Formats: sequence, structure tokens, C-alpha cells
Amino acid sequence: MAQHVFTYEGSWQGDRSGQGEISVGGLQSVVTTPAQMGGPGQGTNPDEMLLGAAATCYMMTLAFALASRKVPYERLRVSSTATFNDEGGLHCERIVHKPHVVLPSNASDADVAKVHDLVKLAESRCMVSKALMGNVEILVEARVDRE
Repeated sequence: MAQHVFTYEGSWQGDRSGQGEISVGGLQSVVTTPAQMGGPGQGTNPDEMLLGAAATCYMMTLAFALASRKVPYERLRVSSTATFNDEGGLHCERIVHKPHVVLPSNASDADVAKVHDLVKLAESRCMVSKALMGNVEILVEARVDRE
């Protein structure tokens, strides 16, 4: 069994309106409380990073699934939103992924159907989705087109 270890370094100055700096692998950023939550809204924040982790994991998992099932595609884009609620304590309520897969013009109806199956499969295999399971509703609204 292989273990993969990742490291994080962070520093913070001030109170809720303060500012921090983080470094995680190739990501270095300023972090603050989001403007929507009364902070300065500079750099990024844990809410955006949670969405970014979920969406990136989903996108990569879908790309790997398409490749492993030998479904050629021209483009893969994912737009995602996260809804947070502060009722009963701030929490992530829902994440919606909207993958848009563009297949070659000669793609068959079977290829289109396979992509629709794989967009669902990718969500169940995404590591971040698995970590959030039972705490955050995760929805997928796919669009599949031919070039």
C-alpha cells in the first residue's frame, strides 16, 4: 500500500480581518476571510480552496475515466459552484459540478451515452467527494456535445 504525504505551511497575522500566507505544494497564496463574510476578500480562502479541491479532483477523475474507457474528446471544461450556509454554524451545503465534454464530430450515440455514464462514475471515484460524502450534497449537471 502506497502512502502519499503532502505538506502545508501557513502563517496568520491579525484577527478576522487579518491576512495570512499559505504554501501547499505548487500553490502559494495570500489568504483572508472572504468579502461575503465580512473580511477583506484578498487572495483566497478555505471556502474557495474546498471548491477548488473538489472541482479539480472531479475534473481529473473524469479525464482519467474518459482515457481509461478510450473515449476521445476534444475539450473538457468544468464549472462548479459551492453553496455555504451559516445556519447552525458555517458549513458547505452543496457543490454542483457542471462538466462540458465536447466529443469529435464523428462520435457515436454510444460514445455520448458512455460520457453520461462516466460523469456520474467520476463523482463516485473522486477522492475529495469521498471525503465530503455524507456532509455535503454533490450534484453533477453534465453537458455533452459533438464538435
